[in-house]
Amino acid sequence: MPQSVPSLPRRAARVLRTSLFAQVACALVIGVVVGRLWPHAGTAVQPLGDGFVRLIKAMIAPLVFCVVVAGITKAGDLKAFGRIGLKALLWFEAATTVALVVGLLAGNLAGPGVGMNVDPAKLDASAVEEKTGGGSLPSTGDFILHSLPDSAVGAFAENSLLQVLVLACLVGAALLHLGNTKVPAILPAIEQGQEVVFAVVGFIMKLAPLAVFGATAHLVGEYGLGALSTYGKLIGVCYAVAVVFLVLLGLAMKAVTGLSLWKFVRYTREELLLALGTASSETVMPRMMQKLRHAGCRDDAVGLVLPTGYSFNLDGASIYLSIGTLFIAQAVGVDLSLGQQITVVIVLMLTSKGMAGVPGSAFLALSATASALGVIPAGAVALLLGVDRIMDAMRVSTNLLGNCVAVFVVSRWEGALDTAKAKKVLGGEIPFVPEEDRDEPVTSPELAKPQDSQSTAEPVG
Repeated sequence: MPQSVPSLPRRAARVLRTSLFAQVACALVIGVVVGRLWPHAGTAVQPLGDGFVRLIKAMIAPLVFCVVVAGITKAGDLKAFGRIGLKALLWFEAATTVALVVGLLAGNLAGPGVGMNVDPAKLDASAVEEKTGGGSLPSTGDFILHSLPDSAVGAFAENSLLQVLVLACLVGAALLHLGNTKVPAILPAIEQGQEVVFAVVGFIMKLAPLAVFGATAHLVGEYGLGALSTYGKLIGVCYAVAVVFLVLLGLAMKAVTGLSLWKFVRYTREELLLALGTASSETVMPRMMQKLRHAGCRDDAVGLVLPTGYSFNLDGASIYLSIGTLFIAQAVGVDLSLGQQITVVIVLMLTSKGMAGVPGSAFLALSATASALGVIPAGAVALLLGVDRIMDAMRVSTNLLGNCVAVFVVSRWEGALDTAKAKKVLGGEIPFVPEEDRDEPVTSPELAKPQDSQSTAEPVG
């Protein structure tokens, strides 16, 4: 008994030393405290978060390329890859439409902007232009054209995931066409390159606590907590709708795959907390790809569905945009009819697909929606400037979980999901070991990579 007293601090120290989740959680708390008590110091440490995001982004394009090329060649079936892409797009469109509709229903029921009686003439419309840099969302044609690379090097230099995906699909198809007899050394080199990228990501991830501290301290220091009182109802509605949507998403995942979304959240709690702390889902894409593969999803499904979802499956952003549009209309005293709200859904279904990577994209989408309706003053979009940054946590977490659910669902439909292994992984029976930390060769079948195990699922649909 006497020896049990000092064991608790030692155990806590060991957890803090070995658990990324504990380190990130502590950094998050410290960042809030520093930003609240010393706002100027909090703003000064912003480069810690920005630098981390830049380092991770540098690894995403080569990682996606390697995973997709290896996935196509190992699957050995380009038609299957095409089916995965088509099913993913259908799921993305259905999910974002549900998110928009649920957001509109909640906005009508809760009325977050009712009673504000804002005079749009007193709003500073130039602040929105400053936020967006005077840019605009690409048209559908421009978006599709921009997805096609005009330079192989440029696609990687600009970190354009869709262009990298197109290149990877072409290279994968070429390798399948030529076969291992003509290019026997290419695939092993790509797989080795993939391992190198994962190792680099592992090094960068050790800086995650510093990044979360810097990003959180900057957020609290610059924006404070005043918006919580001014926009409390809007914030509450958006976050509550996100929870409801995630519950619906979990039910859909359970029905299609038999897997639990809550268990997946526990399995990826480190990555989710890191994404929340840095307000960026891109920072955890490499680790999420590893965890999805470890959870039984085949390489080609992970490599195609997850990166594509970052451009096409913005569920959290869809919720924010639909509720934000109603909030603006209610705040300036405009009563939108059913037909006008249907127009909101249609316009946002299109504009939300071109948002990824565009500065101030949420405000551009809101401005485009206001212009399409013709009854909401464009300057009223400035009402959301004070609350937009606080919505990042909701958007990031919902977008990220929505994309991961899409990987599981599409994998199950295509027979690319090892359901038995997925249940063991999410249940904690098979621990996750980062690929850069695994000893080679892998001797335990429990730690084998997903592509080395046969799927137990049959294609659905």
